[in-house]
This record gives sequence, C-alpha cells and structure tokens, in this order.
Amino acid sequence: MPFSISKTFDSVLSRLIAARIPSPRLEARLLLAEVLQLAENQLLPSGAELTQEQCHLLENMLSLRLRHYPLCKILGRKGFYKYDFIVDENVLSPRPDTEILVETAVDIASRKNLRTMVDFGTGSGCILLSVLGDVPEMAGIGVDISAAALNVAARNAGNLGLSGRAGFINAGWFDEDIAVCLGQKFDLMVSNPPYIPSADIAGLAEEVRAHDPLLALDGGQDGLRDYRRLAEIAPLILKPGAYILLEAGIGQARDIASVFEDKGFVLEHIRNDLNSIPRCVILHN
Repeated sequence: MPFSISKTFDSVLSRLIAARIPSPRLEARLLLAEVLQLAENQLLPSGAELTQEQCHLLENMLSLRLRHYPLCKILGRKGFYKYDFIVDENVLSPRPDTEILVETAVDIASRKNLRTMVDFGTGSGCILLSVLGDVPEMAGIGVDISAAALNVAARNAGNLGLSGRAGFINAGWFDEDIAVCLGQKFDLMVSNPPYIPSADIAGLAEEVRAHDPLLALDGGQDGLRDYRRLAEIAPLILKPGAYILLEAGIGQARDIASVFEDKGFVLEHIRNDLNSIPRCVILHN
C-alpha cells in the first residue's frame, strides 16, 4: 500500500526527536530526500506517496540513525567547504571546524604562489582536494596509513576532476623512510592528525567513538604524539619558505606551536574557528 510523504515525514521526525537526534527536522528531510532520490535542497512533494520499497529503505536508514550511526555515513557523503565527499567507516567524517584550515591554506597558497602540498593523514582527502579545487596551480600528495581510506580519497579526487593533480601514498609518518617515500620537497604541509588524548576516547560521542577510525582520533597520552613526529620530519620534506598548517584540539594550539618552534619553525598566527576556539596553527620555516 502507498504511504503519504507528509505523514511519513511526521513519523520520522517524532522518532528522531524521541531518540534525541540533533536537528531532527533537517535530518528527517535529508533521509526522505535520499529515499526519493531528490537533491538535498529540493522541497519534498508532500502530496505524493512513498512506495513500499521506498518505505523499507527509509526504515533501514532510520533504524541506523536511531542507533546514532552518523547520518553522513548512512548517506555515504558529506558536504565540506565547497564540495561533497564520499565518506564511510574508513575515514573521519569531515567537520566544519576543519574548514578554517582549508580557508587558510587557500589564502596562503594564493598569496605566496605555493605550488606543491602534502596532507598527512588525508583520510577522505577533504583538506587536500578542497585546497586543490580552489588553487588550480597547485598539485599535492595525500598520505595515509590506511589503504582503505586512500581508496575513498582517490574516488573523491576522481569525482572532483582532480586525479591529475592529486597523488596518494600509503604510508605512515612514523615510517623511518617517509621522506624517501615522498620523493620530493613541498611548499606547504597540512595535517589534521589524531589529537584526542587516549584517556579521553571513551568519553567521546558515540557517533565519533564508534564510527570514526580510532587511528584518526587517538593522539597518545597527551594528544601531542603525532605533532612531535610531524615536527621531526617537517625539515626533511619542506622547501625554504614553506608553510605548515595544523588543526588543533581545544586548548592545544599553543603547545603545538611550541613543539614546532623547538624544531626551528616560526609561529605566524593561530586562527580561531567559528566558535572562537584556537583551531589552526600557522607556521613557516
């Protein structure tokens, strides 16, 4: 039997509210739009009806969301900066906080005529590909220890028409031969490395703790383990006059800057995100 879209929307909304899902009205609309194969900004045809097959698909998606499975990973995509990215459980879900890193990279690369970049812990490729999308003169390499994550990043590069300017290397920054693997030096290094102190992982929201890769979250005892390693290898892979842009967790920005200053880098600025949290550490050599 057919099902009214308007009544289905009301039912989905009430169930999302009962499960304390944030932005339930928006999420109800997005779930229905997915089932109806509409663009996210299209109005739902409230007078129309869902087929039984569409209702079954919606119920499967909704049951996942009610268990706090991330909406973006149910839909298989996430909007970030100006672009849409494929996401799955192999990659960190892109977050608005990270867009300040992209905005800063685009600005500096354009003003300073930077032409090559490396993105450590590239995941979905959202940082690297967003910068390349806005700075057509640049080429870059995304590095990740996860081959599955790099598969997602490569698909995103293809979807955005950036495969010719984006390369990917399956390696970790703790690898002894990482500089050799990269095979070149860069004008710009960016990274959103793991920065959650290990003891804090258990207290993260379920959507993050259970569905983002632990490798992308756990930053060691004090959350700074990976920044120390990046500071060690940065002199080996950066050209003179190069820039480093790093995402910082809450309360970490000044400590991260000190880690790099100890290796001879100069702190230029720390930029706040939209919530006035010091989020983007900008250094140069």
